[in-house]
Amino acid sequence: MVRKFMIRIVQLLIMLLLVKTIHGQSRTMGVFINDTSKVYKGYLLFAPKQNTMTYLINNEGRKIHQWTKSKYPPGQSVYLLDNGHLLRTCMTPGNLGTGGGEGGRIEEYDWNDSIVWSMDYSTTTYMQHHDIKRLPNGNIIMLVVEKKTLADVVNAGFDTSKIQEPDFRQKKIMLPDAVIEILPTYPTGGIVVWEWHVWDHLIQNHDASKSNYGVPNTHPELIDAAGDHRNLPIFWNHMNSIDYNPALNEIALSVRGNSEVWIIDHSTTTLQSAGHSGGKRGKGGDLLYRWGNPLTYGAGTVSNQVYVEQHDVEWVKPDCPGAGNLTCFNNGVNRKFSSVDEITPPVDTGGNYSIVTGSAFGPKNLTWTYQTTPPSSLYALDISGAQRLPNGNTIICSGPTGTFYEVTYAGAVAWKYINPVTNTGPLTQSDSIPHNYPGHPDETMNSVFRVYKYPYAYSAFNGKVLTPGDFIELYPSSAEDKNIKFQKIQIYPNPFINYIRLMNTTGLETYELINQMGKIIWEGKQIEQKDFSALAVGMYFLKVNNQNSSQIIRIIKQ
Repeated sequence: MVRKFMIRIVQLLIMLLLVKTIHGQSRTMGVFINDTSKVYKGYLLFAPKQNTMTYLINNEGRKIHQWTKSKYPPGQSVYLLDNGHLLRTCMTPGNLGTGGGEGGRIEEYDWNDSIVWSMDYSTTTYMQHHDIKRLPNGNIIMLVVEKKTLADVVNAGFDTSKIQEPDFRQKKIMLPDAVIEILPTYPTGGIVVWEWHVWDHLIQNHDASKSNYGVPNTHPELIDAAGDHRNLPIFWNHMNSIDYNPALNEIALSVRGNSEVWIIDHSTTTLQSAGHSGGKRGKGGDLLYRWGNPLTYGAGTVSNQVYVEQHDVEWVKPDCPGAGNLTCFNNGVNRKFSSVDEITPPVDTGGNYSIVTGSAFGPKNLTWTYQTTPPSSLYALDISGAQRLPNGNTIICSGPTGTFYEVTYAGAVAWKYINPVTNTGPLTQSDSIPHNYPGHPDETMNSVFRVYKYPYAYSAFNGKVLTPGDFIELYPSSAEDKNIKFQKIQIYPNPFINYIRLMNTTGLETYELINQMGKIIWEGKQIEQKDFSALAVGMYFLKVNNQNSSQIIRIIKQ
């Protein structure tokens, strides 16, 4: 009897060692949390920044679909269209580098990974970058930088002593933003059908001899050439996202260089968009609304700034709680923590935004915000994004480390995933993720620009085969025993209450539930049908056996 007891103690110690060294501590990627009672039911789309593939995964982290034919890393956003096609920006070796967010090409692939359309938009004088958006009529709006020479800069009234060196001295250019709308011509190319340029809406109080001279703080609808009153980089506006509101026919722009969101009217003609009148709101291409940093239009100080070099400002969709509000990933550069912030703009049904003369645009307070505890545990210096989901959750991409969270409105983490793909391809579970991304010390090689989650009922999935495949990360046979494959079978939720649910089983497994003394307290098949409500709260070990392998998993009964 004593001998049997000692044998069980030895078995338990072996289990603890295996759980600690292989199961517990080895997980460095893939799914970490999947709370099935809270997570939104859908599929997640993402494209690793350092590689060329695009993935669609389920909440278990299993591949539902993938596109691998592109030759380019993303530049930067990717979207799943309602017809099941992938719309993908591409980072190309263009001639007009911005120092961040380069693109230059757009590709569209069908569900079978065949390219159906492509367009290059990169020359020595302009380049698509960061983000695009497909409009309901099939056109595409995109962010574009355009080259302005030293003469252009001087003629626009910039104080050239306030432009960052040595870039400006060496290159003698600035790269302001524009929005270009393209009518795609299949299978390649497109026609420019509408455009809007920052350069057409400048105001400055530096050079009275220029036509755009004025008092910036009396014109919030115009863009002060002094920006946020720091020395300006040549990639001045550094827009990083574009969104479209079909109900209002308006465009939202995330302007990192100003730490603001700008909203412009899309109901204008191209001629009207270059001026100050026309369009449904009568303001031409002037800003209808701006928010995040009132210092940039003389309506506040640094203490009033809320956005800090943010990314991904977008409207909450009509089928989601907070519809019509604006969300963003607020990077919080120099604030030392990031947050996801939601605001309710002061807009009427006609798309007009109210402002009190001499004051900043409202609102004064956030509608909702998400921060981690401690706040510094979520701090992304660049890229990243957030999307409100129909059940009220928000999917968050902490881009530099390729980490995705889904949080409830109350702030609970319902799902967590770390991208397992780097420049070399998928990593093996337990591998360390390299940190040597050149020029970005806080960014790992599994970084991701942004993610989107789509509901099961999304029309893109109609008639498609959506059988879950394998995980993206690799799971080799154990180095200690090639007959044992760890991490394949997963338990959820863990801790569990009454029932144990399993993922990745074949139906042929047998199970042994073992307590901390090494005693088998239950064994058999079909464990998911077993009610463990009478089981005492505490830690247990579940041994899973099948014909060729076994696995031991630590579980918690609560």
